[in-house]
Amino acid sequence: MSDTSTRIEQRYTEMLMSKSPVERLKMTSRMFDSARKLVMAGIVKERGHIETPRLRAQLFLRIYGHDFTAAEREEIIKKISNRQLRIDS
Repeated sequence: MSDTSTRIEQRYTEMLMSKSPVERLKMTSRMFDSARKLVMAGIVKERGHIETPRLRAQLFLRIYGHDFTAAEREEIIKKISNRQLRIDS
């Protein structure tokens, strides 16, 4: 179902395709970053203060959880929850 007219959809597609691949990639990246922030805010609102490893795990489950088996999810959560942030000098 779509509530957008064909003419508007075509115009929107033309506008997107007039951008360079790099511009489209940057747009996509910004949209993903915004979505990630919204999901994280929802998790914090539901659970209150949450430690970073648990927040990472919940973020993963909300975005990608249905794409993996239970065993795969458990392994991934174990790895992302224990991840150490590296700062390269």
